[in-house]
Amino acid sequence: MPEMTYRDALNLALKEEMRRDPTVVTWGEDVALYEGSFKVTRGLLAEFGEERVKDTPISENTIIGVAIGAAMGGLRPIAELMTVNFALLAMDQLINHMTKIRYMFGGQVNLPMVVRAPGGGGSQLAAQHSQSLETFFMHAPGMHVLVPATPADARGLLKSAIRDNNPVMFLEHELLYNSKGEVPEDPEFTVPLGKAEVKREGKDVTIVAYSRMTVLALAAADTLAKEGIFCEVVDLRSLAPLDTETFVVSARKTGRAVVVEECWRTAGLGGHLASLIYEGCFDSLRAPVRRVSGLDVPMPYSRKLERLCIPQEEDIVAAVKETLKAQY
Repeated sequence: MPEMTYRDALNLALKEEMRRDPTVVTWGEDVALYEGSFKVTRGLLAEFGEERVKDTPISENTIIGVAIGAAMGGLRPIAELMTVNFALLAMDQLINHMTKIRYMFGGQVNLPMVVRAPGGGGSQLAAQHSQSLETFFMHAPGMHVLVPATPADARGLLKSAIRDNNPVMFLEHELLYNSKGEVPEDPEFTVPLGKAEVKREGKDVTIVAYSRMTVLALAAADTLAKEGIFCEVVDLRSLAPLDTETFVVSARKTGRAVVVEECWRTAGLGGHLASLIYEGCFDSLRAPVRRVSGLDVPMPYSRKLERLCIPQEEDIVAAVKETLKAQY
């Protein structure tokens, strides 16, 4: 399989789906002439023209609202938000309209639309541009929430999202755009929505992670393997729908679990994952579930302070060792 960057995998998925289906359109701030803040929409304007690739005003509420109307009218819009932090300006459209229209219309209309949004911390973009807001969207029933960690999953999940008849929040971590990995050549390669994947098999501890935290979990597993500790790493890939069975079965096998999230710890996803593990395999657990989370503070600009606020590989290693020491 050829190797490509996360960014190029997303770009390829967009081109493939726009070639396949003329109803697929994309718009957002600087997606056309500038080719996107992270160059994910590179080459789209030149190939598909300004009728299908449009720059928008700086108005996130409008970007999402127009996409909702277009989806109701028969198009498959892909709305790009320059950063997930700006989704807060569009929460009325996202939560009150996008997630509820199909329900309120009694299933008479579909909303086949995707909202792409880069986010996450680690780029020294400070408090208003470094947030992980996935739990905001998970909390609102009516939309899928996808968080690919690898180039292959980025391409496969985006293609599946575009083809799906439900609204999708597609969250891309900014620090993954330059990461590389093997991507299948098959133009029809897709990844099913709502299906987690065991990225690495192990017998001692299950690590449940998603997005960039999956990459760090795999690095931590490599480090621990050198010490004779073998971790099973489960990449969620999809937060809504959530594939509970895959990580519960894994935790039941290993008897120990560590959940890793970049979002804030209070009311964070990790607490929900831990409760599902307790409910699904309480009798199999040999130690309490350990959480590794972002700190409950606004993100500092200082690189050293920022690093302290975001889970690192060494934090995951320490959590695994702590849960191995613990015993019920």
